[in-house]
Amino acid sequence: MNRTGRMIVMSSVAAALVVSGSVSAGAVGAGAVPAASARGAHDASRGRVVSVTQLRTLSARQVTAELKSDKDGPDWDTRTVRYGVDTYRVVYRTVDAKGRPTTASGLLAFPRGGERRLRTVSFTHGTELFKGDVASVSTEVWGQAPALTYASAGFAVVLPDYLGLGLGSGPQAWMDVPSETTAALDLLRAAASFAPTVGRQLGHEVLATGFSQGASAALGLTRALQEGADPRFRVAAVAPVSGAYAFRDVAFPSLLDGRADAKDGVIYTALALVAFNRLHHVYDSPREVFRAPYSRTIEGLLDGTHTGQEVMSRTPGTIDALLTRHGRALIAHPTGGLAAALRITDGVCTGWTPKMPMRLYYAEGDEQAVNGNSEHCQASFRARGVDVPLVDLGTPDYGGSRHLGSQQAATGAVVRWFASLGRAGGGASPGQTSRSTTTGAWSEAPLPLRSSRST
Repeated sequence: MNRTGRMIVMSSVAAALVVSGSVSAGAVGAGAVPAASARGAHDASRGRVVSVTQLRTLSARQVTAELKSDKDGPDWDTRTVRYGVDTYRVVYRTVDAKGRPTTASGLLAFPRGGERRLRTVSFTHGTELFKGDVASVSTEVWGQAPALTYASAGFAVVLPDYLGLGLGSGPQAWMDVPSETTAALDLLRAAASFAPTVGRQLGHEVLATGFSQGASAALGLTRALQEGADPRFRVAAVAPVSGAYAFRDVAFPSLLDGRADAKDGVIYTALALVAFNRLHHVYDSPREVFRAPYSRTIEGLLDGTHTGQEVMSRTPGTIDALLTRHGRALIAHPTGGLAAALRITDGVCTGWTPKMPMRLYYAEGDEQAVNGNSEHCQASFRARGVDVPLVDLGTPDYGGSRHLGSQQAATGAVVRWFASLGRAGGGASPGQTSRSTTTGAWSEAPLPLRSSRST
């Protein structure tokens, strides 16, 4: 979940989706090493680089200035900026949601200084409706800030666009955790093969984080790597932020009972039905679940070629105005293909036991991903004997949104936590807390850490 409200309206980037000035695939991608896959046997071409375009070179001073130039919200935390940053757009080979070969794009960022061998942060972004609103294409501070923050602190950073966004073809597979996982894993592979061409080397340690939709993707990547998807990489810590980890039990009920913002609820409900139908046959005809006139337009409207402003203006203000009686009943009590989709989406916090430090970040009173999602995820891990702390970010605001504010607040908190963990096993176990994290101005006051006993 992400900028379906005010911020998605502000975003109307008309970027040209053309790769130019590319490094040849032969020079960059031929060194990709076959490995196990998050979907089974690994195709040796997965993670192979198709093209690379250098986008920006910024000094540390320019990074700081950009993080302080966001006109849509408060300044981003700049206290960890140490280095300048180089960014690159990468097109690489991966598989689609049905396991067929395709290509995807993503952003890579490296610090202009520090050690040659780098730890890597994988950041998976929140929901974007328009293909051009991802970090490899857009120049908005919102999309660039995570890459600039982590890279300027000394980490290599990979930010997958996901299938169908950025330079990817076709519609996006929204909230399909398996394909988000393969897109993230294959970008890690592409980054590892490209890094030596710019004098860098990716170490084994990956620090996974993601916001909203990307929080689930970060957990999917973490689980895949823990289960041996690629032995070259090991997740050293994971920090999901404001995720919708429990659609059936928390997220969908909050959209129907008014706890979540009404307009955001319209967009997320439409996305869920349309995107899940592409993979799980939720309905035969849009008319079964969407009222006229939206039944005639909604699938095309959510194809990734329409800006957030268009989507907002061409959808109703309430779920009841969007859905038929059957559509509303399906959201309230999922069955069939929707239930099958939710078993996958809601599985990010169930059925596995994390073996690395983890913290779940949230903002009080989140109007999009209500706090019950994080509490539900914590309880699921607690049932498997792991006490994952909840980190209360307080009441941050970005463009009038507590949800969006949580990404901004968490970015500063998470980069400091990751930096505090050190290398090769440093930091706390999942049931412990390590050095206190903070947000905003540098402060000795820690953020509240809630153990499972306090929920």
